[in-house]
Amino acid sequence: MQRLAGMILAMGVVFGLVQGTMADTTVKMSGDARIYGVYFSGHGFTGWNPPTWTSTAPAWTRAATRTEEPLDIWERFRLRSDFSSGESVKFRLAMKVEDTWGHGIYTAANPTAGMRSAVGKLLSGVQVYEAYLQFKWPDTDIKVTAGLQELDLPQSSLFSTSIVFGGDRAASLVVSAPLVPDTLRLTTGFARFLDTNQTFDAAGAGHQDDELDGYWLTLPVTVGGFKAVPWGLLSVAGRSADYYTNIDTSFGFTSYAENLLSAGILHAPGKWKNSQNAYSWAGSAFEVTTLDPIRFDADVIYGAGAMADRQQFQRSGWFLDLGAEYTGWDLLTPQLFAWWSTGEDASWRNGSERMPIIRPSWGPGNSFLFDDSQAFGRNSNMGINPVGAYGIGASLNDISFVADLTQRLTFTYLHGNNSPRAIRGLNCQLGSGDLSAGSNPYFVMGRDLTDNEYVYGLNLDNAYKIYENLTGIVETGWAHGHFQESVWGSRLVHKGTDALKIAFGLNYKF
Repeated sequence: MQRLAGMILAMGVVFGLVQGTMADTTVKMSGDARIYGVYFSGHGFTGWNPPTWTSTAPAWTRAATRTEEPLDIWERFRLRSDFSSGESVKFRLAMKVEDTWGHGIYTAANPTAGMRSAVGKLLSGVQVYEAYLQFKWPDTDIKVTAGLQELDLPQSSLFSTSIVFGGDRAASLVVSAPLVPDTLRLTTGFARFLDTNQTFDAAGAGHQDDELDGYWLTLPVTVGGFKAVPWGLLSVAGRSADYYTNIDTSFGFTSYAENLLSAGILHAPGKWKNSQNAYSWAGSAFEVTTLDPIRFDADVIYGAGAMADRQQFQRSGWFLDLGAEYTGWDLLTPQLFAWWSTGEDASWRNGSERMPIIRPSWGPGNSFLFDDSQAFGRNSNMGINPVGAYGIGASLNDISFVADLTQRLTFTYLHGNNSPRAIRGLNCQLGSGDLSAGSNPYFVMGRDLTDNEYVYGLNLDNAYKIYENLTGIVETGWAHGHFQESVWGSRLVHKGTDALKIAFGLNYKF
């Protein structure tokens, strides 16, 4: 808790400076705290570690070299402070402390010297996760937000956040303006998702295109009980950016490489011909409530990247989802959902047929098969890739037979849409000709499914309101999968086991 003390001390200094220099500035604080344990066995349907990239060579650690530790205890504290001058100008500074018990400075056992050191070291574990300036242009409703902020590309609400980029923060500039009040709004923005070398490129290498930038536009239209959000994103990807950097997800399961690039990048010549390549997405989210209490949600998205480069480096594909829910009952809300996306064909030479993505956070019914909306984020899901697959499911949401207790029961089935030959060929190539080399970081057993493989899962989530702002939560999940031995090798497939998750803890918001 010494980090928490350091955070409070630092915020106190900031508040003191603000009050001393700007008497007309108001400060509003909010935040949340969660403490929970997670018992999770059968990650990747093996209980062994997945493969991960270790360098841009690319090099990686092999799968199944370590066994999992089933029980972790996590704690996260977040503090958001909004500094406002009237209703038109605001600055937000948000910080968090997050770690697992028994690790590093933030530990309940085995205290390190850092716990007894000066305030500066106590602050070393504090992370800034939001820092942005927001204001309205004088005498207009045009809103400008600049800085590190939450970014979600459009997605219909039944499916959590965006399959392309959602549920995360990005350093960005966003401008939003109403064109027709309560009917049509324009939002446009720029984000820098990745800048590998930052200010200075590598010594002796000259100028390097090592950034991944994005420019987007959305035009949400609301008419009666119908809402459509057409949108587009153009991303400029530099050849020298480190796409093999592992993205910080709840399970640390993916990187930009397998999300954006084609499998052809792992075959000779192994690097784009162009110094920069364009990636683009176009789609629309739809929400229909005219038949209330029946509601429909849908998304249609097409994405393509590196289409002006060698054919083996090109990647493009479709993603569609559809859902419905009935909101006419007080005791529960039934939901149905389905999705489909294109998958890899048998050859890497003609590029990839899966839609490229950047940082997804998509998933219906809080399904623990996907990294989506779990209340306890870390170590909370299977991290399965919905791109390159299709599936169906149903959820009984907001079950409330007991006062202050709400529950959700979700069943999800997904089936692969990728050619076994495509995955088997890359596994063999990266395994130096070993037909049973199994997973590599680009294709992982249990995450990327062939058209002969399937997974189904069931999760039951429970939330009991102890006080108005304090909730006790229990999330449970079970999943089973069927996998091809000829693709992944006998060692991984024969180790195959069902996945089981039990997460329990407290969530406090203020």
